[in-house]
Amino acid sequence: MKTFSAKNEEVVRGWFLVDANNKTLGRLSTEIASRLRGKHKPIFTPHVDTGDYIVVINASKIKVSGNKMNDKMYYKHTGYIGNLKAANLSTMLEKSPEKVLMKSVRGMLPKNKLGNAMIKKLRIFSGSEHTHDAQQPELLEI
Repeated sequence: MKTFSAKNEEVVRGWFLVDANNKTLGRLSTEIASRLRGKHKPIFTPHVDTGDYIVVINASKIKVSGNKMNDKMYYKHTGYIGNLKAANLSTMLEKSPEKVLMKSVRGMLPKNKLGNAMIKKLRIFSGSEHTHDAQQPELLEI
């Protein structure tokens, strides 16, 4: 019995389209992160990027449970003293809904060069139109 290890040249990547309309943020993010890593494939190898390309539409229509719209906070620091910026989830969804989903999925991927390569395969659009018609993405039900 030999252990199978996928090589980068052997990986076949597909394109999938996900509609985020009325989907829960966390459940959608975990499924997207799993697909980006390639954990759904039988050739999954932890140190090789075996995942697929994911195109997400309607990111502005994501739902959350409870009072997270007001309580969930996003922080960033400008680098200057006393300049910690904070915004809640509802503000972030109004301003840039793509960043909310991107940060959620990025937190579920490895924190190294491999994770950086995986997150580049995620394309997020706030509306129902996307620019990847030429790739003929398959509809993925989550």
